[in-house]
Amino acid sequence: MFSSIVDHPPQLVKTGQKHGPGLIILLLIPVTAFALGTWQVFRLQWKTELITKYEDRILKLPLPLPPQVDPSAIHEFDYRRVYATGLFRHDQEMLIGPRIHDGNDGYLVVTPLEREGDASKILINRGWIPKRLMRQADRKAGLAPGPVTVQGLLRQPWTKNMFTPDNKPELGQFFFPDVSQMASFSGSEPVWIEETMEPDLLKAYEREAAGIPIGRPAEVNLRNNHTQYIFTWYALSAATAIMFWMIVRKPPSDVARRVRLNKEW
Repeated sequence: MFSSIVDHPPQLVKTGQKHGPGLIILLLIPVTAFALGTWQVFRLQWKTELITKYEDRILKLPLPLPPQVDPSAIHEFDYRRVYATGLFRHDQEMLIGPRIHDGNDGYLVVTPLEREGDASKILINRGWIPKRLMRQADRKAGLAPGPVTVQGLLRQPWTKNMFTPDNKPELGQFFFPDVSQMASFSGSEPVWIEETMEPDLLKAYEREAAGIPIGRPAEVNLRNNHTQYIFTWYALSAATAIMFWMIVRKPPSDVARRVRLNKEW
């Protein structure tokens, strides 16, 4: 029996490969970015609570530093305002640097404070001096000769990153405040106090010119950029999710439409 093309029209069929493994990789990008953004939400909460705790400690009245301090308990008093009286051991002074202050190169002056009686000797980060005055002979005004009372923040030791070179105490070169190392080198207890001063631009200029270290303000200086990270990761997740949807919705380029002839012609 005769049949024509009208009775059995050709059919359009899709041939070629569908989306490959690259689509799975593309799917991982928004999922991973969303997970990282969520992780930053928890980090923001943790950092906010930490800063609040430290700021609460700073607002409290300063305490006299006990004669003996347990180094393992310092983390419980991090950013606590304290004061101590003694003699600066300028002969054991250590300079950490270089350090930048208001665009100028310089050093942090760390001087052991020898206290009376059975009280331990501790380390005082007195503040910043310009590089041109790193020699003690050029800054006599910054070498207090008699008993002094230092007020500052009790801080726990830091962790050195992999990019900071190692200190060389025997050469007088310190690039990082390694509290344990500097305490052992100067015969002090590993107790670190950062001397503070009221923010005063004119006073800071006067101290810089005289070679008197410029102390830090009594404030929490922890960076909290987690809000920016949250926006970045969530924005990346949303953008790549839209890209993924557009690619899935659109047929791949290697899929062609071909005519399948009816075998019954």
